[in-house]
Formats: sequence, C-alpha cells, structure tokens
Amino acid sequence: MNIATPPKGRGPLAKREARLAWSLLLPTITMVSLVVILPLLAIFWISFKPIGLADLRPPAPVLRESLRGSGDDLRIEYRLRNSSQDTEVTDVTIRDTWPESLIVAGDLPSGCDLEGTVFACELGTLEPGFNEQLRVPVALADGADKDTAEDAAEGTKPQVQGNADSILTNFEFTLDNFAKVFDGDEFWSVMWVTIFYTVFGTVGALLLGLFAALLLNKSFRGQGILRGLYLFPYVAPVIAVAFTWVNLFDPFSGSANALLLQMGVTSEAINFFGQRPLALIMVTVFEIWRYFPLSFLFILARLQSIDTDMYEAADMDGASPFQKFWYLSLPMLLGILSVLFLLRFIWTFNKFDDIFLLTGGNAGTRTLTVNVYEQAFAVSNIGAGAAVAVIIFGCLLVFSVFFFKFISREEGL
Repeated sequence: MNIATPPKGRGPLAKREARLAWSLLLPTITMVSLVVILPLLAIFWISFKPIGLADLRPPAPVLRESLRGSGDDLRIEYRLRNSSQDTEVTDVTIRDTWPESLIVAGDLPSGCDLEGTVFACELGTLEPGFNEQLRVPVALADGADKDTAEDAAEGTKPQVQGNADSILTNFEFTLDNFAKVFDGDEFWSVMWVTIFYTVFGTVGALLLGLFAALLLNKSFRGQGILRGLYLFPYVAPVIAVAFTWVNLFDPFSGSANALLLQMGVTSEAINFFGQRPLALIMVTVFEIWRYFPLSFLFILARLQSIDTDMYEAADMDGASPFQKFWYLSLPMLLGILSVLFLLRFIWTFNKFDDIFLLTGGNAGTRTLTVNVYEQAFAVSNIGAGAAVAVIIFGCLLVFSVFFFKFISREEGL
C-alpha cells in the first residue's frame, strides 16, 4: 500500500494566514519598539558618553535683538552668545528683517551687510563661552515714531544658525562612566543593599501571601470583607501609605514609639527610618507588607482550583494538615510560586518610589535605582546614571537567563 506524503512547505492559504497574522501584529510590534526598545537603546548609547544635564541641549548660538538709546545714540543691539562653555560653534550667520522706519546711521559691524531691509552677518566661529554685543547705529526715517519702530524691530525674530559638535550625537565613546561607577567600595555597598532588599522583599511577600491564601482558602462568614482588607496595601496610593508609615514610626510623634515607651520595651525613642541597619529592615518590611496581596491573589486562585478529592483521600489515610500542605498543596503551587518569584524579583529590583519616599536612600537604604536618580539628577551626571541603569539591566538579564535555564525547567514552565 502506498501512502501519499503531504507536500513539503506551506501552502498558499498558510502563507496568506501568516501575512495576515504579521500585519495584525505589526502595530503592537511598532508600539513595543517605540516604547521599550528605543529608550533602552538610548540608555545604552548615553552610558558610554560623559554627558551631564547641560549637555542634553546641543551647543548653539543664542541671539537677542533690542532697540536701544534715543536721538543720535539710537542703535540696534544684537546680544550673541555661545550656549556651551566647552564647545565652539562654527559657520555662525545672522539674518534679520528691519522695519522701513529705521535706516543705518553709521558703520556696520565686521562681516555684516544690509541689502534693503535685510540685515545679514557671517561671523564665522564662536569660541566656547562667547558672549558679546553687535551694535548697529540707526536713525529714524522721516515721520517715524520711536515706539512704533521699536515694536516693529523687536517684533521680527532674527534668524541665527551655526554648526557644533554635540557630545550626545557624535561617535566618541568612553568607559569612564562605568569606571566611575565601579570605582571604590560604594558600588558594592549599594549592590549588597539592593540584593538584600530584593531577595528578602520578594521571598517575604511570597511567604506572607502564601500564609494569607491558606487562611482564606476555606469558606467562612465575612470571608469577602477580609479579602478586601487584604488587598488594601496593594491598591492604596503609594505616597499615602509611605507617609503614613513615616508618621507612624516617627521618633518624636509616632504612635509606634509612644507605644513602645509606655510598654517599657525601650527607654528611648527609636529612629526606625534613620539609623542603620534598622532603616533597611523597615523598608524591606514595607515592601513585604505592600506587595504580598498580589501573591495572595494568585496563590489563592491556584489553591481553589485544586481538586478536593486528593484532600479527602489524604484525610482517610490520616494525613496531618502539614502533610497535606507539603505533599499535596505545595507541589501544585510550585509553578505559580516560580512565576511570582520571577515577577516580584524583577519589580523589586527596579523599585524606586517606595525607598525614595520612606528614606530618600539615606541610612543605608541606597539601592541601584536610587543611585540612578542621584547620579543623573542630584550630581547632574546623566552618563553615570545611564551606566548604572545598564548595570541593572545586565543583572536582571543574568537572573532571567538563570531562572529560565534552571529553575523554570525543574518546574516545567
């Protein structure tokens, strides 16, 4: 018996479906590229350049025009300067249209010419920090009013052009930003704080979410209300809960210190967010408290999807609650726990707002994301801030590769 084998390759219908699928996905791919990939490439580009906040605006000639003086001392002044203190601007030209009520009453500056009402200058190169005035003596035409002439002169904006090398767009690269970031013990101290905050914050949120899900896995009266209360830390505005914690644990007026003093637990007020290593522990506890509801929701949904016949069979065999959890529930939860660990690790590693609102990165709570902010805006070193952001990306990339290669394979993800 001969069995016909299907022809190799895709048929016309499959090709049309593939083209249709790619055409439908094209808007999504374009949006992802614009929103995610392009900014990521820009950060990589900036990380290899010694760029400060002032370098984000490219060097250019800046010109202001005004009509000054009166009578025989009437003049048009062009205040010209180079916006950069480090880079020269070449091939600088000025072009302006004068009102007919003004006429030249003296010599024009060198390199300038007037044809009709068009005033033009070719000034060549402006040195770094250049700041001078070009004065053109003028007079009022017969019957012209000074105020009207001034409004007409300043109403037309002069055009100024020039060429300059921008450090942001040229092809000169350096590793100085990364050398500065890795220089000294400060980076490794920040890295250790970031790892501590991320690992304990992630594991703590998972364990607390697992515990809360196990408590609410059984039906009882008021279960819906309690579930809603569990969600409060996650849905509440971060700025509100952060300042609530700061006020609650304030060493002078906080309720927590007042309670500890009255109970005799401590003899003096404790600065929870202002001393090492307590501040780092507190921001980690805040991270656990604020984000355990997300783990709680996913774990509870997975628990309620497990077939109850297994638990009934375990009860008949005399299994204890711990044995049912360890041998029945936990193996069924490993998949969702792995996914939650991956997501929470990435999000916590990138967390900035919680720490910044609670401590501002002080008292030993400075993480890599806070370091990005301080380098880029507090120190005005955009290049170093971008370098730290690239390091964060590299750390998360290494973690993701390790996770998908080893951990997820064991869990069948």
